[in-house]
Amino acid sequence: MSTDKNIVSVLPGSPLGAGGLRQEFTITVYTENQVGLLNRIAIIFSRRKLNIESLNTSPSEIESISRFTIVLTETEDVIRKVARQLEKQVEVLKVYYNTNEEIIWQEMALYKVSTDMIAEKVKVERLLRECGANAVVIRKDYTVFEVTGHREETQKLVDVLEPYGLIEFVRSARIAIIKDSCGFHEKLKEFEETQPGEEIVENEYLNRQEEVFSM
Repeated sequence: MSTDKNIVSVLPGSPLGAGGLRQEFTITVYTENQVGLLNRIAIIFSRRKLNIESLNTSPSEIESISRFTIVLTETEDVIRKVARQLEKQVEVLKVYYNTNEEIIWQEMALYKVSTDMIAEKVKVERLLRECGANAVVIRKDYTVFEVTGHREETQKLVDVLEPYGLIEFVRSARIAIIKDSCGFHEKLKEFEETQPGEEIVENEYLNRQEEVFSM
């Protein structure tokens, strides 16, 4: 499904009829690895006064192509317009957006707590086990636990540990993959097999979107 084949693609299942409903969306941006692109992407959101709730950038499964995962709560109409504007950036190859029901996603959180508190309070130790927490560092003065899950799961342990002296807490940005069995990476790999090139050049794929991105 596509709102506009030449601009932005929406993977199957996106609620195109829910344009006026604010909900959480995950925007996935595939880009060439260029210095300064993150700043220009952030400016697109700030100019529209949109609050980015989570932003992660990482390598993708394809060499020399990076992947941005951006989370924000807005109407689909706004998300669609932002996605179109993102794709106007020369280095951006493709932009997708999805609801939470269409993706598999996780966040990681680290919690620093007093080792003495854990040793003395059986209740704390039991709660850590119930939340699936794993110890990654154990010292005499503190222990660091790690939990992976959805936002409500990582927040639950914050609420649990606060009464017992939570020393420090940090949560990662979201990472996500689509539930659909294939997506951008399959199309691009297929294109590269039939049209091999030595390296990615400016706008190479954007100029041949009908071949690469028809879903």
